[in-house]
Amino acid sequence: MIFRLDERLVFPDPELAEDDGLLAVEGDLSPERLLLAYHNGIFPWYSDDTPILWYSPHERFVLFPGELKISKSMRQVLNSGRFTVTTDLDFESVIRACAAAPREGQDGTWITYEMQEAYINLHRLGHAHSYEVWENNILVGGLYGVAVGQVFCGESMFSKVSNASKTALISLCTSGLYNLIDCQVHTDHLTSMGARDISRKEYIQMLKS
Repeated sequence: MIFRLDERLVFPDPELAEDDGLLAVEGDLSPERLLLAYHNGIFPWYSDDTPILWYSPHERFVLFPGELKISKSMRQVLNSGRFTVTTDLDFESVIRACAAAPREGQDGTWITYEMQEAYINLHRLGHAHSYEVWENNILVGGLYGVAVGQVFCGESMFSKVSNASKTALISLCTSGLYNLIDCQVHTDHLTSMGARDISRKEYIQMLKS
């Protein structure tokens, strides 16, 4: 059963999600609703031709900073001084670049204009953060997400040159600010860096703690 949200700031129990993780539809992207969602292991994921869709997957693809794996070649990149990394310096440019970045097997982006504006608002309120990667003072990579205590819910990343997004992720993991990085979408390169699946129950327990 898919739940239809109204103006009330409530979500159904995440355990009631469908097999694909879909839990509810409609509602809005107000800061209050977004924060309530993230604190309960729920996130929006939809496109321009659908209503707002809210998901809570049965398994979460996450990275524990202490389990981060950095290859020898990547360490050489980090030690070369090629990139400069900043935090929250240009959130808007990062989310726009993530929205514009092509995704394999996708015609468009799930980071709709409405989504961009909602997360820019969250950033202004101090809940969403970005990591920017610069090369010769040009923004070449980065990521953004929402902080829930010591859990960082990663939303998207982009890279215009090789290893830029990896540099952003490594900077996030080594910042000492978070105990868990929610990577959401399973990828082979994140698996190679130490990301793995945990159950929704374990994930939500970490959010609550």
